[in-house]
Amino acid sequence: MQRKISTPSLWLFIILVGFPQISETIYTPSLPDIANRLHTTGNAIQLTLSMYFLGFAVGVFCWGRLSDSIGRRPAMLWGILVYALGCLGCYLSGSVEWLLVSRFIQAFGASTGSVVTQTMLRESIDGGKRHAVFAQISAALAFTPAIGPFIGGWVDQAFGFRAVFFTLVVMSAAIFTYTLVSLPETKVSMSSGVHTFSVAKRLVSDRRVWAFGFLIGATNGILFSYYAEAPFIFMDFFHMSPGVFGFLGIFVALSSILGAMLSKKLLPRVPAEKIIFLGSLVTMTGAVGLAVLALYGINPSAAGLALMVASIFVLLLGIGMAIPNCLSLALVNYGDVLGTAGAIFGLGYYVVISLITSGMSYLHNGSLATMPMYFLVLAISMALVSKKL
Repeated sequence: MQRKISTPSLWLFIILVGFPQISETIYTPSLPDIANRLHTTGNAIQLTLSMYFLGFAVGVFCWGRLSDSIGRRPAMLWGILVYALGCLGCYLSGSVEWLLVSRFIQAFGASTGSVVTQTMLRESIDGGKRHAVFAQISAALAFTPAIGPFIGGWVDQAFGFRAVFFTLVVMSAAIFTYTLVSLPETKVSMSSGVHTFSVAKRLVSDRRVWAFGFLIGATNGILFSYYAEAPFIFMDFFHMSPGVFGFLGIFVALSSILGAMLSKKLLPRVPAEKIIFLGSLVTMTGAVGLAVLALYGINPSAAGLALMVASIFVLLLGIGMAIPNCLSLALVNYGDVLGTAGAIFGLGYYVVISLITSGMSYLHNGSLATMPMYFLVLAISMALVSKKL
């Protein structure tokens, strides 16, 4: 007799899939300061974001596969422990090289919160309810990248950048304890006869999987490239303090939350694929607005700041509309091999995110036009891909 699958609480889902994003962005207000303290360049310090996603790409594959053999709960707990070690390494880092290695370890562990949580969602919640839950979680997650800079900005301003990483050490201990006490096992059978190669072959031959992999990679690549470049724009050009920049991030994140809420409201009447396409068009509109502002000149005034923030608001609104539907639809045909399929799929789209954020770090040159033009190219590509879904 097959045992009944337990469904974790919505709050636990949100925490487990959200802490990797907080870890990604919490130190971004400190990027200029870290570059100065570690005697390195802005380009090099932005690579710590790309390294994070590279570690994530490797991690989602490993933890996804491991969760099929030992169970979702043990894979989650071991991953959080590795994440805690990476956070401690970041706190102790004395050079950019050490920080890069620690960020890889941190991301490798944190990735269990993404791949295993998504697998648990897909196997414990069915059909249309799953779309709605993904939308609810995405609305909450739209806020988590902004919580990071908000906390990190004020902690850095008060105590310095090392205190930001120490905050993550404390957070990892709290998350591990909560998970240990509250997370049920959702996998029915602990044994798996799934062959990685056969699943990979199915995924590679699936055109929709390629499309969703690119769209998830591009939307997240834009989002986290923004968090990499924005400190240098708002703190250098508009002369913001780390604390004020962190507060701005919360306001900007409201756009992603509204996008996810709008997606949920449209779902009963509009196909999810259509919402993804509309989200891509909205993102492209925001990128065009940013490009026009940058190319035709913008002053470091209150009016200039308002126009810049408004364009970013539109850009992220579209991303908020697209992401939850991409995540929900991507693996609907792989219910028999969710853990392995999620591992391979996650490996693919996190490599895309890493490449896109690496592109932003390579292009970083102090110009206001670089980020908008980069985002415009990505948004156009998203629209072309999503139109064919």
